[in-house]
Amino acid sequence: MSLKEYREKRNFTKTSEPSGKDLGGDKKRGNIFVVQEHHATHLHWDFRLEMDGVLKSWAIPKEPPKVSGIKRLAVQVEDHPLEYANFEGEIPEGEYGAGTVTIWDKGTYDLMERTDDKILVYLHGKKMKGEYYLLKFKKAGEKNWLLFAKKASKK
Repeated sequence: MSLKEYREKRNFTKTSEPSGKDLGGDKKRGNIFVVQEHHATHLHWDFRLEMDGVLKSWAIPKEPPKVSGIKRLAVQVEDHPLEYANFEGEIPEGEYGAGTVTIWDKGTYDLMERTDDKILVYLHGKKMKGEYYLLKFKKAGEKNWLLFAKKASKK
């Protein structure tokens, strides 16, 4: 996967965000997930899954669900480099996504199912544990998905 769109939005002489390594479309499966709390123009959470050599990313306007029964809008955004999974810091004013980024939750996941319209994962995080769905919300637009816990773990 290309990080072209990600890089075009950023000036790496001004931001401390990682520019990332191109892995040449390497499809080997990783299993990191991270949720970053992003205090930008509007507070939101960035949900990221390591897939296809990049972090597939969705912006979630409200805190991600930790239990079943809560659905959240998840807007797909550009892929991010794998190194972004460890990024915390301040994105300077005037730069894309200006504001403070902190890691809200992080862990690994087991991929249970993946199609063009559905991703089912089992998350092993500190806050998000259990089975989670990402379902494309076609009626709301091409980039809009729903994120919800199918069965949250009580551990």
